[in-house]
Amino acid sequence: MGLSLGISLSAAVLGMLIGAPVGGLIAFTRFPGRRGVIVLANGLMGLPPVVVGLAIYLLLSHSGPLGFASLLFTPWAMVIAQAVLTTPIAVALTHSAVEPLWVEYGDLFRIYGARRAHILKQMLSGARPALLTTFLAAFGRAIAEVGAIIIVGGNIAGHTRTMTTAIALQTSTGDLSLALALGLILIVISVSVSALGFGLNGLAKRP
Repeated sequence: MGLSLGISLSAAVLGMLIGAPVGGLIAFTRFPGRRGVIVLANGLMGLPPVVVGLAIYLLLSHSGPLGFASLLFTPWAMVIAQAVLTTPIAVALTHSAVEPLWVEYGDLFRIYGARRAHILKQMLSGARPALLTTFLAAFGRAIAEVGAIIIVGGNIAGHTRTMTTAIALQTSTGDLSLALALGLILIVISVSVSALGFGLNGLAKRP
């Protein structure tokens, strides 16, 4: 349980740190190919986990370009794989949240000649409720994922075995009662993290 939470939260945070600024910049920056980037970001939200796992495996394997780091079959490899899945979610949903704000307030920023970094900061600040939803969506994608992490993590007991990979293992061995119990615990954890996030958001809104 601890490993599942640690990996999924790390991947969700990493995805937000990369994806939220990118999504915000796309929302108020105009450049050639912008529409294609938006379409690509939304399309990548549905990346097949096994394809991501295979790509990360090839990168981190001993014969791959990052093989020197010896990250394959470690929790770090699992975080990287899940971050690849959460980043497009952060980009696409942040863009959707920030773009209406830019339509409403963009002229004011232009009049005062605000710098791009200041605009990004204000846009993301104004979209905080939507960013919370974005984070929870990224976390939900990560905590429920099994295909990518079982490839790059190896499902090693006590080292890289998460709740989802344990459920897959127990199901394949016929221990359905344990698999079901783990599934129920996974649902409780996911709902609890969501409730905690909304609770903290509510506290932040109080005077």
